[in-house]
Amino acid sequence: MTATTPRAGQAAATGRGEPQTSTPERARELLRRGFGLIGPRHPRHSVSVDQLDTLALPVADDGVVIGVDAESRPAVLGLNRPLPYDVVLIGGLWTVQVIALRAAATGTRVAVETGRPQVWMRMVHAMGGGQNGMAVYDVGRVPPLGASAGTPVLVVRDCGMRPPRGRVVSGPWQSVLTLLPYVSPVAPRLVRQARLVGIQRVSPDEATELGRTMALTRAEMDSLPGLSDGLTLWCSDRDRQYVMTQPTDAETGLLGTPRRMD
Repeated sequence: MTATTPRAGQAAATGRGEPQTSTPERARELLRRGFGLIGPRHPRHSVSVDQLDTLALPVADDGVVIGVDAESRPAVLGLNRPLPYDVVLIGGLWTVQVIALRAAATGTRVAVETGRPQVWMRMVHAMGGGQNGMAVYDVGRVPPLGASAGTPVLVVRDCGMRPPRGRVVSGPWQSVLTLLPYVSPVAPRLVRQARLVGIQRVSPDEATELGRTMALTRAEMDSLPGLSDGLTLWCSDRDRQYVMTQPTDAETGLLGTPRRMD
């Protein structure tokens, strides 16, 4: 007769049919062998196919809430991405500052490249003098920022109607948001390169030019000259969405009310 070897943590039964070791003894044996405790034993849970939909979790997109859409639902802009992400806003400084403030509040480091640092320093001082994730640099002076998944970066380029090519560009976990006050000669190039474009109130001629560049519908082009302060048409390759940015009380105290003109 060939002898059999008992499994780990389990004694072999005797020839007289004696029972195997009890659960406490098996637990002690597992501990001795380094396998840890035996976990709790519960009945299996199962649901029917028809019940699977009830398990959905009400989790929204990850990002910065930049306003509400036409149905008053939160509109979220996902700035922190593992791939390069360029955003262009043809509009006012107020909206860009709200986005930058909210991005910093979510833990994103914000680097502002600007030719008018005085309009940004009030925000920096209100946030603790640059200790809470926002720093201001002169045009062309933004240093390497070391973006990573743990420390994502948003570069805000507030460099006028003809922003020079930036030394620091978008990359993994480093998005770039470029502000254009109007449709300038460099706007078509920047718009074509961007993954997302926001348009606030512009003149009828500018609306027509943007319509050609971005393949807007006639209704979208006609709406642009009449957009109210704080309202932006955000455009990606496949989607168009009107978003109204509504400030909190703290944002109103710091930045004032929504406005298109600076």
